[in-house]
Amino acid sequence: MKLGLPEEKPDGLDSPVTAKVIKYMAKAQVRVFRLTNGRIGSKWRVGAGWRKPVPTLLLDHVGRKSGTTFTTPLLYLEDGADLVIVASQGGLPKNPQWYPNLVAHPDAAVRVRKEGVRRVRARTADAGERAELWPRLVDLYADFEKYAKWTDREIPVVILSPR
Repeated sequence: MKLGLPEEKPDGLDSPVTAKVIKYMAKAQVRVFRLTNGRIGSKWRVGAGWRKPVPTLLLDHVGRKSGTTFTTPLLYLEDGADLVIVASQGGLPKNPQWYPNLVAHPDAAVRVRKEGVRRVRARTADAGERAELWPRLVDLYADFEKYAKWTDREIPVVILSPR
């Protein structure tokens, strides 16, 4: 049995239902992560058949219109003191809501298992940084490459630096 996503963009990926499913799955993951202090929910794709588990953090960000604080679970790459996240949204045609929120309000917080809350400042990687980080991100989570093929937008790479 071959694991992973199909090479071709799945039918119905652009459906509003897909975005809602992603949203509700994320809410469930946030709840479980918080209830277990990250013992469950801090790794993605754990188990037989997967090359390696991918670390997950919780990003607390402020809505650009509402001013409400939202929490989103995201895969991340450690890069020195920085954490790097990807606005892939599974290859959907639009950026995820958290991305324009961070552009509007770059001061945020993340929760990483066993570390508690870390205050960060977000910025979109410039072209050089993106070129250096993208292969490492694909090595971390190969499906990022498929997502990039499935969408016409350039998937933003976001650097979260300590503040």
